[in-house]
Amino acid sequence: MLTVSSTHPVVTQAGKFQAKALAARIPKRAWPRLSAGAGTKGDRYHDWAQVDIHGPAGRPGHWWLPFRRNRRTGELAFYRCFSPDLVPLPELVRVAGRRWTVEETFQTGKGLAGLDEHQVRRWTSWHRRVTLAMLAHVFLAITAATERRDYPTPDGLIPLTGNEIRHPFAAVISPGHDLAYRLRWSHWRRQHQARTRDSHYRRQAALQPAVPTQRFCPWPECA
Repeated sequence: MLTVSSTHPVVTQAGKFQAKALAARIPKRAWPRLSAGAGTKGDRYHDWAQVDIHGPAGRPGHWWLPFRRNRRTGELAFYRCFSPDLVPLPELVRVAGRRWTVEETFQTGKGLAGLDEHQVRRWTSWHRRVTLAMLAHVFLAITAATERRDYPTPDGLIPLTGNEIRHPFAAVISPGHDLAYRLRWSHWRRQHQARTRDSHYRRQAALQPAVPTQRFCPWPECA
């Protein structure tokens, strides 16, 4: 799955079109509300649609042009997909959502380990700084994953995160409040975030419509 521009040309059974021209032909009923995965504020819901397109001549498989529409602004994003087998739209949406995982990794690396806190005056110093920041980030991620695996999260708390693990280490290497104080604050934050998450999920569930299962084809020949 690749992100393409709105003017990306594709070939369909009705001829050659730009991606934005195909999106304009999709009726409202063919835009189900689907989640591309969980984010920091819950599931990332957008309106999605897709059309079948032709791939390179002689290559077996299935090609699609999915569209993502922002429910608030109406902004569109376009993708080009290939699969050797038929894949339902929710699965394509899940694959598209993996991009946010990469972006979130960069973002947390900056916030937790100072990945972007370097003036890049020399390559050697930049290389050392980035390497140490990435190692610190990996340590926090593995520690959080290990804790979640070995010690199930109690009810009423969010799972342990790298950010919460960083606070006790900060208490050891820097002056300020003692470790017990930071652990109490960590428990309060995880409890508060769990309540916020549950409330947000309940609101999303109340607004979630039924997902249509039929595939949409914009051409009369499909009828």
